[in-house]
Amino acid sequence: MSKPVKEMIVAEYKRRFENIDDAVLVSIRGIPANDNNRLRLGLAEKEIRIAVIRNALAKQAMEGTSLEGLTAALDGPSALAYGAGSVVTVARELTTWAKEVQLLELKGAVLDGTQFMGPKEVDRLSKFPTREEALAENITLIMSPGAKLLSQITGPGGKVMAVVKSIEEKLEEGETISKIA
Repeated sequence: MSKPVKEMIVAEYKRRFENIDDAVLVSIRGIPANDNNRLRLGLAEKEIRIAVIRNALAKQAMEGTSLEGLTAALDGPSALAYGAGSVVTVARELTTWAKEVQLLELKGAVLDGTQFMGPKEVDRLSKFPTREEALAENITLIMSPGAKLLSQITGPGGKVMAVVKSIEEKLEEGETISKIA
């Protein structure tokens, strides 16, 4: 391949991956065509893209970016999976697909500059909460003391209202109230 062609490919990689901060590196070598198509279509439904890359050129393109941590895993046939709003979602989907498509190899991932190398690390990443899930957990934790305080404040008032309601019902039925317990 000529030097101008390589430069064009590196420039295309840079353009394509410039807004991608987190991704999963996989190998799809040897996957039968039907399985490969099912995999790609299944991932596309979840807005996950897979781009087959040339290692040496990808290393040049990733230099100085947040994806640079993946260059250590660029060995052999490689493809970059990204999208779905969160690399955790990408890792979850690929981990699920790796159980179904035996030749799908999970090589590594990067999340906020943290490297996850190997299938076990990618599996560990897939168990992380997504940004939305983490926000929901935090909101629940923040709101929990307030909800408990509110129930403590309204609890005694509810008991008083139950006694008042009981007295009201007895008075409506014409009973006399001799003692309040």
